[in-house]
Amino acid sequence: MGERRKIVYTCFCTDIIHEGHRNVLREAQKYGDVTVGVLCDAEMVRYNRFPTRTLEERVAQVKALPEVAHVIVQKEIMYDHVLAELQPDYVIHGDNWKSGPDSAIRRNVIENLAHYGGRLIEVPYTYNEAVKKIDDRVREQLAMPELRRGRLRRLINMIPIVKSIEVHSGLTGLIAEKTVVEHDGGLDQFDAMWISSLCDSTDRGKPDIELVDMTSRIRTIDDVMDVTTKPIILDADTGGLIEHFVYNVRTLERMGVSAIIVEDKTGLKKNSLFGTEVTQTQDTIEHFAAKIAAGKNVQRTDDFMIIARIESLILEKGMDDALARARAYTTAGADGIMIHSRKKDPAEIFEFCDTFHAEQPDIPIVVVPTSYNQVTEQELTAHGVKVVIYANQLMRSAFPAMETAAKSILVHHRAKEIDEQLMPIKQIITLIDEL
Repeated sequence: MGERRKIVYTCFCTDIIHEGHRNVLREAQKYGDVTVGVLCDAEMVRYNRFPTRTLEERVAQVKALPEVAHVIVQKEIMYDHVLAELQPDYVIHGDNWKSGPDSAIRRNVIENLAHYGGRLIEVPYTYNEAVKKIDDRVREQLAMPELRRGRLRRLINMIPIVKSIEVHSGLTGLIAEKTVVEHDGGLDQFDAMWISSLCDSTDRGKPDIELVDMTSRIRTIDDVMDVTTKPIILDADTGGLIEHFVYNVRTLERMGVSAIIVEDKTGLKKNSLFGTEVTQTQDTIEHFAAKIAAGKNVQRTDDFMIIARIESLILEKGMDDALARARAYTTAGADGIMIHSRKKDPAEIFEFCDTFHAEQPDIPIVVVPTSYNQVTEQELTAHGVKVVIYANQLMRSAFPAMETAAKSILVHHRAKEIDEQLMPIKQIITLIDEL
C-alpha cells in the first residue's frame, strides 16, 4: 500500500485569480494534494475585501485551476476550525502577512499547526505591474456608482450589523476605508461611511441649521467618493420641500450614494441632541409619509435607500407616537427606520427596536448611540438593529487635538514640544494612494 499523499492547504480571499495566486498553487502542488479554501462573503467583508463576485462564482473559478484537488468554503478568517478538521500537513501562504493586521492570522495558523505538527510554508509575495493592474481594477469597480450604491443593501443582508463611521473629508474617508484592527480572534473594520450634516457644517465653521446647501454637501461627497470604495449614508436633515427633495434623491442616487436618512421635522433645523431645550417642530405623519413616497417614486433603481428618522423620543412624544410613525413611514415606502434618543440609558431604544422588529423583521433599524455610548454592537444586534452609526467621533477627536497643538505652539513659541504627540507626515502620506 502506497504512502499517503500529503495534504496542502491555502485560503483565497479574492475575486480574481492572478499570477500571484498561481505561483502559490504551483509551489503548493510540489508538496502534495492541494485543497483551497474560499473565504465566505461575511468574512470577506470583515477582512476588508468586499466581494464583487458571488461565493459560487469564486468557488467555480478555483475549481477550474489544474493545481487544485479540492475546494471548500472557509467560514472564518481565523484557521482554528478548518485546520482542526482538515489537519493538513502544510499550509502555504504568501509572505506578505508578516506585518500589519494580517500578522494575527499568521500567528493563528502557526499556533494551530503546532497542535499536531503541521508546517507553514511561505512563498515570496508576487507584486508586479500585471498584479497591480488587477488589484486596481477591482478597487475601481467597487468605487463605481453602480456597484457602490447597492453595497449597503447587500451588507445588511450579509452581516449581523453594519458599522458606519462619520467622515467629513477625503482624509477622514481614507481613515474609514483603511482602518483594520485585530480584535477578539479576528479582524474588524468599518463597513460604511456616514456624511453628517452636523460635521459637514462644523468643518466649514457654520452652524448646524441646514445652512450648508446640498451643492456644497455634494462637494464633500465627491471628495470622499474620489478616494474610497465603501458605501455612503448621507444625513439629509429634513429633506427640505418635497419639490426639492425629489431632485436631490435623483442626484444622490446617480452619484452612487447608498442611502439618505431624512428626519421628520419641519422649519429651521436644530440639532436633535438639544431635544425640547429649543423649539423643534415635528412634521405631520401624513406630510412626511408623502415626502418619502415622492422620493421613492422618482428613484431609477432599487439599490438606493430612503431611511426615515423618527424624532418622537427626542421630542418626548412617547413610544406610541414613535411606533405609529414607523408603521406609517414604512407603508409609504421607507427602506429603513432610524430611531433617535438623547437619553444616556438605551432602554427606550431597546423597547422601540424590540416592538418594531417583532412587527416588521425585514425592515432595517438604524441607531446612533451618541448619548447611550456604553451599548455594544452585540447588544444592538440582539434587539434587531442592523446599522449602527458612529456619527461624530472623528470630528470630535480632531478638534481637541488641533486645539492642543495650537496652544502648545503659542506657549512655547516653537513646535518641538507638541511634535511627539503628532503623527509623522510621512505616515499620513502613506494613507494616500498614488495612481
